[in-house]
Amino acid sequence: MSRHAKRYGQGTASWLWPVLALLLLPNVAAADAVEVDVELVLAVDASWSMTPREQEIQRRGYAEALTSEEVVSAITGGFLGRVALTYVVWSGHSTQDVVIDWTMISDRKDAEAFAELLISSPDGIYQRTSISGALLFAASRFENNGFVSNRQVIDVSGDGPNNDGTAVVPVRDALLERGIVINGLPLMTKEGRGQIFSLDDLDEYYRHCVIGGPGAFVLPVLDWEQFPMAVRQKLVLELADSSGSQFSYTPTVSSGYDCLVGEKLWEKRFGPTSLSP
Repeated sequence: MSRHAKRYGQGTASWLWPVLALLLLPNVAAADAVEVDVELVLAVDASWSMTPREQEIQRRGYAEALTSEEVVSAITGGFLGRVALTYVVWSGHSTQDVVIDWTMISDRKDAEAFAELLISSPDGIYQRTSISGALLFAASRFENNGFVSNRQVIDVSGDGPNNDGTAVVPVRDALLERGIVINGLPLMTKEGRGQIFSLDDLDEYYRHCVIGGPGAFVLPVLDWEQFPMAVRQKLVLELADSSGSQFSYTPTVSSGYDCLVGEKLWEKRFGPTSLSP
């Protein structure tokens, strides 16, 4: 086993096992939980590589998408006609913030209120890129959130690979075991301060190392002008049941893709991370 595999490999850091154990426990809904068609965590990259302009584009893109005819129709056209959303930002392994807590959306008025809160939210600049930390935090948000559904989805967007905290694959696999679907929105815009850690095939990294579950998909953004349309398309797929869509993908650890590429890029430039197990 290489020194990288020993440091980051498919094994999981010791501190992570108790967290994963809790996440794998059955999710028992409270008696007064509101039933919705889907519980969706929007997990948005706010690491140091994201400029204020990029963060604003993301917020406005989500706000515009949520109030679009396509997305509102997807929400109201569901079996129950209501969904639960929360918007969080993330960066390092222990750096995540809830921007908008769980909110039920059942009509345009609800969507507009959510969008207004989102646009008025301040920027945050953090450090590092821990997709594994973002997934763990997002998964914990489903616990005792006041809602229950047959679909729990994490939508994670980011402009680079995991380079902090534990490896992303064991976390991804643990969440899939629980039945959570993970979709990816890789930002391949070649802008910002993190180009030294960017990947030309970030979409493939997300496809092999991050996403999974019934109907899971990757929707890359190559230019910021594409972002609003990409978000609309993504939300329609997530808020309408896409389990039988053409995007269905079952991840495999035998694909040959190096899911530790982000950790190796960081180590090459800065040396071993202090969080290495």
